[in-house]
Amino acid sequence: MEILDGLLLGLSLLLAVGLYRFIRLCKAENLIEWDHHWVNLIDGFLRFYCRRYHRMNHTRLDIPENGPAIVVANHVSGLDPVLLVACSRRPLRFLIAREEYERFGLKWLFRTMGCIPVDREKRPQRALREAMQKIREGEVIAIFPHGTIHLDSDPPRRLKPGAARLSLMADCPLIPVRITGIRGEGHVMPALFLRSHANVTTFPAIKPDGREVDLISQELAGILDGSKPEKSS
Repeated sequence: MEILDGLLLGLSLLLAVGLYRFIRLCKAENLIEWDHHWVNLIDGFLRFYCRRYHRMNHTRLDIPENGPAIVVANHVSGLDPVLLVACSRRPLRFLIAREEYERFGLKWLFRTMGCIPVDREKRPQRALREAMQKIREGEVIAIFPHGTIHLDSDPPRRLKPGAARLSLMADCPLIPVRITGIRGEGHVMPALFLRSHANVTTFPAIKPDGREVDLISQELAGILDGSKPEKSS
């Protein structure tokens, strides 16, 4: 009995030390002040996880230090939003499908991170109005304008106009990002666990300059679909 008690005590001490070191690591890696202490720790973990496990290139999203912006990226897997968070020095407010927002066990995290649920069947305009309000408050919005996972090998898909429309209405820049090197591309959960050589490439900001939404979307599509040469990494 004494041996069992000693083993349990030793295991408890190991777990406590491991948890302490994990929390210290997350605090050291965290670069953003979110709205909740636990989200700060998650932020730190995601940065470490993307850099060490997924071997993400050392990229920093070209977001202005202050003021509104809209980050737009191609969407190849469930790892994509994690990579964008790990590359950003400011909180990103993602527009995500309501069915994803309502996922069991994750809704509290999405809500605390300021994610905006999009009800694509009933009231999609409501999400755009909420996104516009965030932009007016100087926040950074993140959107995957393909609307769903879309690979370079898939048939061409027209970008949803929401990102271009928000940029034009708010006169704020679009920050194009292209994601490649994901081993589990085309999937949500496997991409999180299959080790990748994740590459996040940033491009010069696209300014609306009073142009039509279709013209802005065409320029953006050329970048996200890979037809425009990469500018920087």
